[in-house]
Amino acid sequence: MEINQDTRGRPDRGGNLVSRRWLLGASAGAFLAVGCKEESQGSRPDSEKKTEAEDAPQNRAAVVGPSGVLGANFNEDPTRVDKAALKALGATWVRGFVLMDTIKDGTDPLRQQAIRKLLELREQGFGTILALKFQFSKKGQTVPSPTGEEMKAELAAVDEVLRAVLDKVDILTVGNEPFLETHEEERLTKLNPFYQEVAKHVIAYRKKQFPDGCRTHLYMGALNHLDDPEMISDATRDWIEFVNETPQLDGLDIHPHVTSAQAAQKYLDYVLPRLDDDKKFLVTEFSLVNHYEKQMTQTIPADFVDAYEEDLDITRETKVWQLLKLAEEQPFTQKQWNDFLRMSSWFESHKHFMRDEARKYRETDQLAVATYGVMQGKAMVTGIDEDKKPWMLNTLYVPLTVQHEGGELPHNYTVFDDFTSLQREQDRLPVHPTKAHV
Repeated sequence: MEINQDTRGRPDRGGNLVSRRWLLGASAGAFLAVGCKEESQGSRPDSEKKTEAEDAPQNRAAVVGPSGVLGANFNEDPTRVDKAALKALGATWVRGFVLMDTIKDGTDPLRQQAIRKLLELREQGFGTILALKFQFSKKGQTVPSPTGEEMKAELAAVDEVLRAVLDKVDILTVGNEPFLETHEEERLTKLNPFYQEVAKHVIAYRKKQFPDGCRTHLYMGALNHLDDPEMISDATRDWIEFVNETPQLDGLDIHPHVTSAQAAQKYLDYVLPRLDDDKKFLVTEFSLVNHYEKQMTQTIPADFVDAYEEDLDITRETKVWQLLKLAEEQPFTQKQWNDFLRMSSWFESHKHFMRDEARKYRETDQLAVATYGVMQGKAMVTGIDEDKKPWMLNTLYVPLTVQHEGGELPHNYTVFDDFTSLQREQDRLPVHPTKAHV
């Protein structure tokens, strides 16, 4: 990633940008601190050094925490996500979220499908990320006051989840997409106090239950729509500042669902200058879904009609959304699906978006884990019309729009191969994280 010499500096507490030289100096200081720590091990007993040396190969990635990993995301629906599907991708990290309302309503966390799947995959050696999704954007809902009675119910639900997952999942994020899951009028007033209270509660719970350290590292949930100036406010700045000021938090998440690579870049341009160097970021969701959404009322490619007019009963007047609906009702062959996307200039011209963004995130040296949508879910293909957001175009596997012709589940055009090509040997190592700072 190119660094703007004038603007890449981190703002100080007064909002002024610190120079790039300051950043380099801070990075060098961090490196020296790590070096001193390593050298101090020379005074340890030989038996202890031997144990560490023996463990080093399998723990190398974990000692420094995940860095630049590209994993798979299933959100709330883990259907068809299993060891075989992940192994075919080369993926070693998996992310999902739990709807906290379901826990408040009495669902046992160990029976909740996302948690159950993550714990199952964790036992099979995968790195795991769980997000706590609070939903306050529905009509009649409001964000609880940290000192109110409603907060007690929220924290009781949090405790239920913590009992099930702490020291098991590798990363827990406090919130999913808080700014989208809160009414606009409450973002500046109620959002940060609530999520900060939850984070403090989780930190205190972890310290009490695991005083000697805990496998689970903590991040704050995702910032959204940072490409839209109207979504940037004191609240988004406070979100980052809280992360910087809380040593028990490793970083924060971002979700660049955008119309272009240029729009995605605005997320990094906003977050990185404000995020301290010793913090990392997650990108547990990212896509071009907003770009694809704009194409739903366009007609499908003439070349595709010429090739498949009789087989699929389509015409030159068929709209993109109508073709996707047809694919859901009568799944295409793999060749038909690939040809549709390849012949659609709006897809073909952006076919390596996922690959290019993942590389860009890695180049920052502050990425912990990015995860990309792994599997089409039922909700993605239910009720397809011209207003349906086309999430079904943003997954690595496409089992609900493409025929399963034996062997592996059907792959999405280009993105599946790009994903597998980005998997690295250091990310394939068994996950044995060191204890998180409590």
